[in-house]
Amino acid sequence: MKKTKIDKTIEYYTIKVNGLVNFVNSKNDLTVEEIIKHGEQLAVLDYKLTALEVAKEN
Repeated sequence: MKKTKIDKTIEYYTIKVNGLVNFVNSKNDLTVEEIIKHGEQLAVLDYKLTALEVAKEN
């Protein structure tokens, strides 16, 4: 089955999310500002993934 552009983009953002989560989870010395920054990045990526999933269904 050929992957669509949406499928490729979902795969890309999923890899980005997993990498960011693994990075945050591996650190014991993050500052509050860093945690907030990474949390905001995760929220943006999650929003993009949700929008792509909705677009894929339609």
